[in-house]
Amino acid sequence: MSDTEAKIRKLAAERILVLDGAMGTMIQRHKFSEEDFRAERFADWKRDLKGNNDLLILTQPDVIRDIHLQYFRAGADIVETNTFSSTTIAQADYGMEELAYELNVEGARLARQAADIAEKEDGRPRFVAGTLGPTNRTASISPDVNNPGFRAVTFDQLAEAYGEAARGLLDGGADILLVETIFDTLNAKAAIFAIEEIFADRGVRVPVMISGTITDLSGRTLSGQTPAAFWNALNHARPLSIGLNCALGAKEMRGHIAELSRVADTLICAYPNAGLPNEFGLYDESPEAMGELVGEFASSGLVNIVGGCCGTTPAHIAAIAEAVKGKAPRKIPEIPPKMRLSGLEPFELTAA
Repeated sequence: MSDTEAKIRKLAAERILVLDGAMGTMIQRHKFSEEDFRAERFADWKRDLKGNNDLLILTQPDVIRDIHLQYFRAGADIVETNTFSSTTIAQADYGMEELAYELNVEGARLARQAADIAEKEDGRPRFVAGTLGPTNRTASISPDVNNPGFRAVTFDQLAEAYGEAARGLLDGGADILLVETIFDTLNAKAAIFAIEEIFADRGVRVPVMISGTITDLSGRTLSGQTPAAFWNALNHARPLSIGLNCALGAKEMRGHIAELSRVADTLICAYPNAGLPNEFGLYDESPEAMGELVGEFASSGLVNIVGGCCGTTPAHIAAIAEAVKGKAPRKIPEIPPKMRLSGLEPFELTAA
C-alpha cells in the first residue's frame, strides 16, 4: 500500500470523504464560443472544436483551475481532473490524438495547483484524482447490429490509450487514478492492465478508484453486469474504492450502492447525477434535495466517499458535505475468501 493510499484510508476511517461535482455543468455556465475553445494556439485547426471540454485545459486553464478550486472550497477532499476524454481514442473525434499525453499532464497540474491553494487556505489535505474516462468505444459490444462479432476497438488499443493517459496524469502530479463511468467492464480491465504495467515499470503505485455506471433502471451496466458481478470482475485490482456514478440520480442509485456495499471489502464511492434529466436534458434536483438523499446513504452506513456527477455544482457539493458531516463512514466488511466469478450475474462457489 502506498503512503497516499494509507493516508486516504486513515481519513476515510475517521469521516466520509467528499468528491467534487460536475465539470461539464460548470463549463457550460461560461458559454464558451468556438473561438474560446480554439484560442490562439488552435485558431487554424481544421475541425470544429467547440464541445471538446478537455481542450480547455490548454486554452482556458484559469477557468478550469478555478472550477477545481470552487469545489475544494465547497468542501471537496478530492477533485477529478478535466480529462474524461483525454485519450487518443476519444480525441480522434477532433483529430487531436497527439495531444492526449499533454492534456493529461496539464489537467493534473491544474488540479494540483488548486489543491495546493486550498490546502494553504485551511490546512486540510486535498487530493487529485486523475480521471480516465470510458472512451467512446466498447470492447464487448458491436456497434453494428448486423454484425454482432464486430468490435470498433481492441483490448490492446484500449490498453495503449489508457496507458498513455495514465502516464500523463502521474507525470502531472495526480495522487489517484480514477477509472470512471464504466459502462463496459472489458474497457475497465484494459485500463487496469495498463495501469498495472505502469506501476511495474516505475516501481511505484498510487491508489486506484473504480466507478461503474448503471445505464438505466434495469440495474445493469451497458455490457449487462449487475453491481455484484461488476465487483467480482474487478476486485483483483484491489482498488481504493469501488462505486457508481452518472446515469442515475441518488434515489435511483441507492439500491445498487447498497448491493456493492454488501459485497465489497473496500471503500464505497457514490457520485450520482442531480436527479434524472428533464425533457431538455438538464438536471433539476436542488442542492438541498440531493444533500438529503446522499445524507441518507451516509446515515444508512452505505458509503465512504460521496460526490456528484452530471448537473451538480459547488452548491450541491457544499450541501452534500454538510449532510454527511459528523456521520460515521461505512465499516468495511470482512468477506470470507471463496471462489467468486462474474458473468452477467455473480457466481459464488459454496460447499453445498
